Amino acid sequence: MSDRPKTKRYLVMAMRKPDFSEAAVAPHLAFLDGLRLAGKLEMTGGFSDKSGGAYVLNVGTLAEALAIAADDPLATSDSSTLTVYEWNAH
Repeated sequence: MSDRPKTKRYLVMAMRKPDFSEAAVAPHLAFLDGLRLAGKLEMTGGFSDKSGGAYVLNVGTLAEALAIAADDPLATSDSSTLTVYEWNAH
């Protein structure tokens, strides 16, 4: 058995608001790159209809996932609504 703490998956849905700012995209992508380097981001992608996107966090708690989503530039710029779900993926 590993001493590493158990992680869970959290699905973060980022839906664009009507006044979405394209200026938030580059900081958001850099934010995701940082999460990937930290080993917290499993996958990410935008929706083909340009309504938003989603990413999967691999972290220990819902509180941590919520804190990460709250720091996302899409949220801090008020360009998108981010919702976090604990995801029982198989």
